[in-house]
Amino acid sequence: QVQLVESGGGLVQAGGSLRLSCAASGLTFSNYALAWFREAPGKEREFVATFSWSGGSTYYANSVKGRFSISGDNAKSMGYLQMNSLRPEDTAVYYCGAQAFVGLGSTRARDYRYWGQGTQVTVSS
Repeated sequence: QVQLVESGGGLVQAGGSLRLSCAASGLTFSNYALAWFREAPGKEREFVATFSWSGGSTYYANSVKGRFSISGDNAKSMGYLQMNSLRPEDTAVYYCGAQAFVGLGSTRARDYRYWGQGTQVTVSS
């Protein structure tokens, strides 16, 4: 009954912004590391950002640092990824993941216990 559901993806022009949401149910979100990964066609699932509920620490992939911002609202069991200054190379299916770890999440996709179904982000040039 654990479920993560991403939303907020869509088509945006280069330089634009999107905010992705991750709705969690069936788990206490604050007991897990929250992270966002992305997967482009023919590519492996790539780490994007992670968030720690304790203290709000964040960590980002170099490719998105300064452009993306991860956050969470534990009362609403929601995670977010604010994406600014989007580039065509950001085009991918974006996934919310939950790792059974209290703190910043791993950059390895295989360390995550739960995943959402993904939401498509397409950035046009």
